[in-house]
Amino acid sequence: MSNLFEMAGLADDAPRPLADRLRPAILAEVVGQNHLVGPDGVIRRMLDAGRASSMILWGPPGTGKTTIARLLAGETGLHFEQMSAIFSGVADLKKAFEAARARRQEGRGTLLFIDEIHRFNRAQQDSFLPVMEDGTITLIGATTENPSFELNAALLSRAQVLPLNRLDSEALLQLIVRASKVEGRPLPVDDDARQALMALADGDGRYLLNLVEEIYSAVAEGDARLDAAGLAETVQRRVPVYDKSQDGHYNLISALHKSVRGSDPDAALYYLARMLVAGEDPLFIARRLVRMANEDIGLADPEAVHQALAAKDAFDFLGSPEGELALAQATVYLATAPKSIGVYEGFKSAMRRARETGSVPPPKIILNAPTRLMKRQEYGAGYLYDPHQPDGFSGQDYFPDEMQRETFYDPPERGFEREIRKRLDYWSRLRTERDS
Repeated sequence: MSNLFEMAGLADDAPRPLADRLRPAILAEVVGQNHLVGPDGVIRRMLDAGRASSMILWGPPGTGKTTIARLLAGETGLHFEQMSAIFSGVADLKKAFEAARARRQEGRGTLLFIDEIHRFNRAQQDSFLPVMEDGTITLIGATTENPSFELNAALLSRAQVLPLNRLDSEALLQLIVRASKVEGRPLPVDDDARQALMALADGDGRYLLNLVEEIYSAVAEGDARLDAAGLAETVQRRVPVYDKSQDGHYNLISALHKSVRGSDPDAALYYLARMLVAGEDPLFIARRLVRMANEDIGLADPEAVHQALAAKDAFDFLGSPEGELALAQATVYLATAPKSIGVYEGFKSAMRRARETGSVPPPKIILNAPTRLMKRQEYGAGYLYDPHQPDGFSGQDYFPDEMQRETFYDPPERGFEREIRKRLDYWSRLRTERDS
């Protein structure tokens, strides 16, 4: 039987994956998270003060969430209990809580680590509250999703949210150096291939080490180093981390929108490309471009919305990848167009005032009078037909009788709205003259 276990790689001395062999032994060895575990880091200060409070570790995959939780348990002397919210339910939690209570009676605390904690529903999340409050457990939750959206407010009020950084090039390079020491030879890649390797890792340390392990297995000692093309043949390229229903989706569309609003066509093109490479629905992007044209440009350049709609129609007609160029053209047009929120702010103000004034009727002069009764009520009486008036403008007040005239639309002196501003100022002068 033991031979079967050995053949299956389950023996105690079976080779362990490189990522497991390089797992840090102390918190100071965790790379890329100096703001948490460095000398002045939040967790380091917490441990120096002799306490370990409940926390939510929020960050991308492969950034050290599980490792930090395990090392925290070791440094505080707490029993480490690990669960996954994907495979666990209420019954599993009850068992874990009971075991933690038993340990507490024996004088030992429990650090309960819940991976993917955002997968638990509201009732499951609420079950942590009493055992956190009475000190039965110290909860460490790990999540790749924004806790503000995924976790209950009651749970968040009892646990400190600590963001983990995506591993940068320096942190990834540290992992490569450590791997080289463990393997006893430099990683057999040239400089270009090393840069490509770190780009493939996309900030995920665990994924990087898996790739490094593949390279060491594929390239024997003494063989020529891999260049970028050789690297591509040796390892599979993965799609960047991007969930179209979660944070990556909203972060990139926000970055695209703000780059357009900030008149930066280069950054806007970059985020557009990021979304397309990651598999975002191009029509979702087209809809957002139309929104940008109306919200951030408006009448400063009335052509902007036409460009956005034309890009949508062009993509419908051409499909991918040809139609993506139309999205790029619209993106650049919007980014380089003059910006104005005159209509956007005016509409918001008008909506707010409409809610405040309720159902006050328009003035009778602009109401039609299709019946004799309505005519007797003076509907339409005194109405002046503007095209027949001098300058094509009557200057009548069309607001309800219960209201004074109000200004909602205040165009800035930018783009086409300069001309609109001239017209409004002209009509304002005529209105003042005729009122007097």
